[in-house]
Amino acid sequence: MTIENAVFRRTELLLGTDVVEHISKQRVIIFGVGGVGSWCAEGLVRSGIRYLTIVDSDRVCITNINRQLMATTETIGQVKVDALKKRLLTINPSAEINAMQKVFTEETAQDFHLEEYDYIIDAIDSLKDKALLIELACQTHARFFSSMGAALKLDPTKIQVAEFWKVKGDPLARALRNRFKKQKRFPKRKFQCVFSDELLANRGHEATCGTDQCVCEKNRKCLADSDEPHPDWNSRKAQINGSLVHITAIFGFTLAGLVVKDATI
Repeated sequence: MTIENAVFRRTELLLGTDVVEHISKQRVIIFGVGGVGSWCAEGLVRSGIRYLTIVDSDRVCITNINRQLMATTETIGQVKVDALKKRLLTINPSAEINAMQKVFTEETAQDFHLEEYDYIIDAIDSLKDKALLIELACQTHARFFSSMGAALKLDPTKIQVAEFWKVKGDPLARALRNRFKKQKRFPKRKFQCVFSDELLANRGHEATCGTDQCVCEKNRKCLADSDEPHPDWNSRKAQINGSLVHITAIFGFTLAGLVVKDATI
């Protein structure tokens, strides 16, 4: 028995050999591996996904440690997708992890070859980029799942799944729908979203962490000596909001669960 076979014995016990083999052949791409996407990637690899592409332009910031899987005091400053890839390969060394340090935009969209994937996962925060990914993903044969806003949440029991046009109480979903209506360009098919209708207010004030280990946009001076070739997704957000790991992780694991559930049908 190989190490990989041993790792997934409990999965095989529940799902059966044929299903585990089918899951292992699925090709998945995740856009955004922050508080939601990093946990989604972990859930997928632990569930037997072997072919995974992870996309994110950012580096690990000390302010990521409270909620992002690969963010620790030892990975600050590292490229997120590289740090996450290293982590995922310790789970399954046989997995094929393609780490892309890149932003998904109108200019780069063709670089990702969405038509090659069985599953496309959206964990992007930027409204413009998210809307474009939704539009293009829904034109492919791939199953598509999307995360709505995971910030400003506290109650895990309010997290749920619904079809995009039936998501209620989420400002990001509302903004996306308004954008589609204004542009008169709509997703070609329905897709499932993870969301919560809880909406709290920030109680603290927006600021950097106050240390020289912060690589947030507000503290870019710490990268002044770096040949940083990529813009970060944080700079594309309309606002930075507070978030907690138990919420972002449940969002991410739920996305992973949707993929696994679909692959067993």
